[in-house]
Amino acid sequence: MLLTRLHVAHPEIVLVWADNAYGGEEFTAWAQEALGITIKVAARPKDADGFVVLPKRWVVERSNSWTMRARRNARDYERLMSHAEAHIQWAFITLMSRRLARRPHRCPEAAPVTIATTA
Repeated sequence: MLLTRLHVAHPEIVLVWADNAYGGEEFTAWAQEALGITIKVAARPKDADGFVVLPKRWVVERSNSWTMRARRNARDYERLMSHAEAHIQWAFITLMSRRLARRPHRCPEAAPVTIATTA
């Protein structure tokens, strides 16, 4: 149902990265034939023991942790999905505005910048 809604809202999306749970042949074949979406699975290496960072999955996990830093998003209290979406957008807006407002890091070896002005 989610992929169908995604395809209706954004038909330009043709590649979706998924977890191992969505790696079945029947599901990937249906997504390709019915929606034109290719499913790529971020699989765990066979010889891995313990925790392993999966590059594509890590992007999603990192984004989720950023939204959970906003305390209101730590629990799902909202009755409407649109309210929950608004809080997630607010969390990302807050994150990006704080990052943009930070002072730039200066390299200690860099020479000071002088600006010449004309009177």
